[in-house]
Amino acid sequence: MVTLKDALIGKLTAGQLKLVPSAFDIVGDLAIFAEFSDTLKSKEKLIGETLLRLNSQLRVVLKKTGKYGGKYRTPKLKIIAGERRKETMLVENGCRFRLHAENVYYSVRSGTERKRVFSLVGPGERVLVMFSGIGAYPITIAKHSRAKEIVGVEINPVAHAYGLENVALNKIDNVALIEGDVLKILPKLKGKFDRILMPLPRDAEKFLDVALSVAKKGTVIHLYSFGPESGEDAKAAAREACMGHRKKSRILRVVKCGSFGPGISRICVDFRIV
Repeated sequence: MVTLKDALIGKLTAGQLKLVPSAFDIVGDLAIFAEFSDTLKSKEKLIGETLLRLNSQLRVVLKKTGKYGGKYRTPKLKIIAGERRKETMLVENGCRFRLHAENVYYSVRSGTERKRVFSLVGPGERVLVMFSGIGAYPITIAKHSRAKEIVGVEINPVAHAYGLENVALNKIDNVALIEGDVLKILPKLKGKFDRILMPLPRDAEKFLDVALSVAKKGTVIHLYSFGPESGEDAKAAAREACMGHRKKSRILRVVKCGSFGPGISRICVDFRIV
């Protein structure tokens, strides 16, 4: 199999070849480089077009130009080759999703984690997905479990609109998506939930209090965080929040969902209110 670097031999210097990224995310028909050296700026179009020739399924090549940021923690992306668009359609776990790669937060690397979670959902569960984005968690849970109802709350209006479109696209009838801030929406929701997901890219611990307000005895909470693989900081935050609500909790497991940097992982702490 010819790699991107192999295809660029003779077109770049040896020094430039060493800087060509060996990894990129494929989101639908988009290829997204997470890291791209400024030294290669004059060669980015050549690199992008070479990648398109190597993979006929790709139509656009982009590179991240900054960290996730802004009110909705979305990426900044620059098109370096291919069609002039950042919207795509993708299939994950048998579900179809339309999204705009720059205007919403979506991690293709979390597909395995979404599969893990929907495999845990029991028949008749009422599930809450905080920070539901384009609907990836609610829709995959609806598609692959016998949950009674899945409620998603998302503050980004663009992501919410895609979520509604994706619910219709997958012909799901037991998902209700609500646009708004979880801090304002959750106190208005009726009843408690059997399972609560908190897949915020960062700082999900800050929302434990409002999550616990709609939890009951037996509720399982999936708290996502960045930190050591052991998850000690997130586990401590979960215990402290539960104590503040006079609730007892039991840690079920800590799952590594990806790497963020040296010594820092994306982890999920699953715990139950007991």
